Order: sequence, then C-alpha cells, then structure tokens
Amino acid sequence: MAGGLFKLRKEKSVDHSHPHKDHPIHHPTPPRSFFSSSSLAVHPNVETAHSSSEEDLRMPNIKVFSGSSHPDLSTRICERLQLEVSKASLKKFSNKETNVEIGESVRGEDVYIIQSAAGEINDNLMELLIMINACKIASSCRVAAVIPAFPYARQDKKDKSRAPISAKLVANMLSVAGADHIITMDLHASQIQGFFDIPVDNLYAEPAILKYIKESIPNWQSSVIVSPDAGGAKRVTSIADRLNVDFALIHKERKRANEVEKMTLVGSVEGKVAILVDDMADTCGTICMAADKLVEAGAEKVYAFCVHGIFSGPALTRLNASKFEAVVVTNTIPQDENMKKCPKIQCIDISMILAEAIRRTHNGESVSYLFSHVPIC
Repeated sequence: MAGGLFKLRKEKSVDHSHPHKDHPIHHPTPPRSFFSSSSLAVHPNVETAHSSSEEDLRMPNIKVFSGSSHPDLSTRICERLQLEVSKASLKKFSNKETNVEIGESVRGEDVYIIQSAAGEINDNLMELLIMINACKIASSCRVAAVIPAFPYARQDKKDKSRAPISAKLVANMLSVAGADHIITMDLHASQIQGFFDIPVDNLYAEPAILKYIKESIPNWQSSVIVSPDAGGAKRVTSIADRLNVDFALIHKERKRANEVEKMTLVGSVEGKVAILVDDMADTCGTICMAADKLVEAGAEKVYAFCVHGIFSGPALTRLNASKFEAVVVTNTIPQDENMKKCPKIQCIDISMILAEAIRRTHNGESVSYLFSHVPIC
C-alpha cells in the first residue's frame, strides 16, 4: 500500500528541470513609479523620469476621504494629487448621533482622512474617530488622520489644580480608534507629538508665511517680527532670522482665559513695519491689544500672521475696529465667511503642503523638505 502511494505521488510530481517546457513562468510587469505631478514640488537634487500617460499619474492603493469640517480643503488637496475624493456618507440621526458609511472598498489601501478642528469641534472629532474605525475594520492597510488644526491643542498641560490634559485624551482616542499615522500643522505645543505612540508629522506654515511676506508686504526688509506672548518667541526668532530682520516680544499678564490685563513691549518698533506672528487667533483680544501697543510705540504699519484663524465670539468685530493693515491666516480652517465679514482678513492656501506630505508619506519618502520649502504648485 505504501509502495502504491509512493508511485502515485511520483506520477503526480512535476519535473522542475525544464520549467519553461510545460509550465512557463509568468514574469509580472515591474511596478510603475508612484505619482509625481508637475503640480507638486520634487526636491531639486532628485532626478525623476515619468511616463506621460494618464494611468501613470494615478497613485495606486490610496483613498482620500473628507470629513464634513472642511470639504473645500479636501477637494483642493485631491486636485493636487490628481485623485477624486473617496465616497463616504456622513449624516446625523434625529437624536444627533453621527452615522458614517464608507462608500467604496478600502481593503488593502492606504487611507487618508482629512478633518480639521473647525465648526462643531466635538461632532467633527467624533466623526473622525468613527471614520478611522470604519476604515480600520474594513481591512484597510493603513489609516492616517490628516488634521490641519488639531482639536484641544491648547489644553496640553496641567497648569492648575484638577485641570485636564485634553490634548492627551484626544491623542489616546485617535490611537484607540485605529489611526496609524497623524499629519497635522503647527501644533500649539510641539510636545503634543509625545502624547502619541504612533508617528506624527507636525508640518509648518512658516515657509508659506515667509513667501507671502516677501511678495505682499512692502518694505519688509525694514520690518520687525513681533511675538504677542513669550510662548511664541521661538517661532518669531526663526522667522526673523530667515528674513534677516529684528524681532520684539510683548509680555502679557492674564486675569483669566481670553482676558489680558497688561502688556509690555520688549524691543523697538519705532518707524518700522511691525509683523505680529502667532499660531492661532481665537477671540483676537490679545493681537488687537498688541496692535494698539505697537502703534503707540511708533510702528508705521502693523500686520498679523496667524496659522489657524478660529475667529470666535467678538473676533471679527474687534478686527474691523483694529489698527491692522491686514490679518493673514491659512485655510486650515474655512475662512470664506470670515473674509466676507471682515475685509482685513486674507488667506494663504496650504493645500499644496498637505498634498505633498500625503504623497511623500504614501511613497515612503521623507517629509523634512517641507519644513523649509513651499511645494511648487
């Protein structure tokens, strides 16, 4: 019986000495190079060759979904990546629970979900968590949350008794939901990256701000870069060094949150253009008082640059009555309605930075080039 079984196995064995004789080996087509378009910058020292066909311009194995907080930014990012925004149904039940339905297969795909801290922040955060979890349990390869403005970023430390560290809680929630990677921009404190046990890319709007200053502010060579508080001194000195101009600092004392008691200017701005730089503008009480202080100190003109324009409460009324020539923000948060109500607000588009970060992350390339350069669009 054993001998018969051995013969049967011997008859069914395949002769591997001549593989092309009966079973020709199929050589798969070598993979095409990943997406590279003229709309995105490539490091100037890198030489690349690309096919001109439409098919070669598509990034394989990637899906980009948009949350409901900032669909315009998501559309801009996808246009620069030459992708369509992936289909998802986002709605609320009558009891205000969030319902998410992913409208296409994400099995084995790299998924990027774009959701900013704008509008109804708590609802949008919950929507992001549900979208991450829905993609994760649908067998996606990797899920990255693209959060241009990070929610609860100002609650990053225990600065008084029984205060919560809410930014750490948000980090835990994102990780538990299934996020594998976080892409964000200008965190209120860089140490928030340490709240995560997953990779975090904290991008900077500084290169875009520098470009705007050089192109749009007359006599910027004789300007002074001013920080409205001690916490932004590092940001301001970096910009001042790259523009080769002076910097100044305003020290403020607060009675309570969003209320400033006294301001003291450290440095000289007399006869110069003062450029205030901060990471976010919320109620704008601080920067409007700072503008008054700078004008009193002899500044010819005052501009403000803030990465995240939240503009809550009386912010727009204060800006309209302020002494600013212009208040320049990025579109990490939607600004269309704010710009209609306040003509002083101007907006810098940072979609090319986020799009290039997504492209480089998907292709396994370094994103450090974006810390000091604006991608060519």
